[in-house]
Amino acid sequence: MKRIAVLLRDRCNPAICNYLCQRLCPVNRSGQDCIIIGEDGKPFIDELLCTGCGICVNRCPTEAIKIVNLPSQLEEDPIHRYGRNGFALYRLLSPQENKVLGVIGRNGIGKTTALKILSGLIKPNLGRENPPGEREIIEKLRGTESQRFIEKLYGGEIRPVYKPQRVELIADMDINVRELLKRVNSNEKEINNIAEVLEISNILDRNVNVISGGELQRVAIAAMALKKGNFYFIDEPSSYLDIRQRVRIARFIRDLSSSSSIVVVDHDLLMMDYMADYIQILYGSPAVYGVVTHLQAAKRGINQYLSGYIEELNIRFRDKPIVFDIGRQEETIRDINILSWQEFSVKKGGFTLDISPGEIRRGEIIVILGENGIGKTTFVESIAEKYSKEITIAYKPQYLEQRDETVLEFLRDAWIYEKQLIQPLGIQHLKNKKLKELSGGELQRVYIAKTLAQEADLYLLDEPSSYLDIEERLELGKIIRDMLAFRDAAAIIVEHDLLLATSLAHRIIVFKGKPAIHGITSNVLSLEEGMNLFLESLSITMRRDQESRRPRINKPESRLDNEQRKQKKYFA
Repeated sequence: MKRIAVLLRDRCNPAICNYLCQRLCPVNRSGQDCIIIGEDGKPFIDELLCTGCGICVNRCPTEAIKIVNLPSQLEEDPIHRYGRNGFALYRLLSPQENKVLGVIGRNGIGKTTALKILSGLIKPNLGRENPPGEREIIEKLRGTESQRFIEKLYGGEIRPVYKPQRVELIADMDINVRELLKRVNSNEKEINNIAEVLEISNILDRNVNVISGGELQRVAIAAMALKKGNFYFIDEPSSYLDIRQRVRIARFIRDLSSSSSIVVVDHDLLMMDYMADYIQILYGSPAVYGVVTHLQAAKRGINQYLSGYIEELNIRFRDKPIVFDIGRQEETIRDINILSWQEFSVKKGGFTLDISPGEIRRGEIIVILGENGIGKTTFVESIAEKYSKEITIAYKPQYLEQRDETVLEFLRDAWIYEKQLIQPLGIQHLKNKKLKELSGGELQRVYIAKTLAQEADLYLLDEPSSYLDIEERLELGKIIRDMLAFRDAAAIIVEHDLLLATSLAHRIIVFKGKPAIHGITSNVLSLEEGMNLFLESLSITMRRDQESRRPRINKPESRLDNEQRKQKKYFA
């Protein structure tokens, strides 16, 4: 059986174990060199000699070794590999002319690598140490849908434009937004037009190092569109954006596809379903290997991803399907109020938030919906400050501090919940890392564990799904519900992912008003009432998929969209 051995070099620390893997390897002990020490002082594993016994994997104290048997259907060599014992990507995406191709899969599965290869930022090495030439790469792809694209790319017929995942790096530039956009397109009229469409006209003369994450995201998308390519590669366009902005960007991407071709990676399945014509799934083992599947229609592709089973290939890549329990029975809720609050107002600088009276019961989850700058964070901070003497409150803020202490030190009191929190959140291998060394997703999961490990009556979670991949988001819902049942507690959650929000919420509070000036909260509404009110404000309608029961946004002016609007039933 073909297998792959990967060493996560950032985790490997021989000072801790003194090369325990090499000393325990049965092949080494028989006199062969299966595990050797490289020039950088870290081990290398010979995949041909490795028997897959798992001893080094199970005994590595930093969980730095991954040895995985590849699917029997995967007979070819990788299209790209990050060095010996590095991550391997198998197969390429298949962009379609004047269509939106959506790419879905877990973090660390190769989605960004795939985008960078197609946009010409990475030249695939076919898994070799000596990189091949362009003709050899094209020959390797013969007979695949990707071959013609790569030929055009290397022949100069394709003008690729890449919008990177980490838009926050733009903030390091000492330049205002208008000047930044002029660097890619000097046409003032075009800059003003796209600024109006993306709602960044009011920040054109601000420095990029003072604008918000959501504004940075829209500036990056504007810069991408102004470059005038014929193929756009867009990595995570919904990050930092509120729901209204996500819908607006999804519409913008669809409009852009009328004159160009688009490949987009995103973790918001609702938005992906709304904007994509086709879907390609990446499956495999995060940080070890990823495999690109064949092209599918958007609905079928997303449903197959949720099922965890690729029917055409007879491959199951997840133990169980992801099921949406929207509208589930409320048996976990007890008719006992944990907290009631009266009408009050909060003023911060020039912003005022008017809060309507409400209450939350034991076992209940209330989700807050609203655009950025409308007072959602102000609300949860005010609840924490105003009622912390009446009940015990645990609060996870929106912005997370990257401290100089290790995860083990930070989660000192949380480690007793290893089975309930540490393992389900996948953070056990981070214990010796410092918080300032963690990625956005790792830091988010660590703070969630810290918050839910606290004994509290009420948990306040501000945007807990930020930086998490699709499966991590849906696993998060189960973790939250299980901990609330265990504590007989309740939660108020601020969330921008509507799919997760509708999966979590028993009831909803909708925020309206004028961002940065005045916010107003609704009363605590039922899931149906709250979603109907919120979707009406966005001017979109939603239905549930008959196969997977997941929420789906109706295409504008479609039969279902028109019918639901007539019935004033925006959430069906």
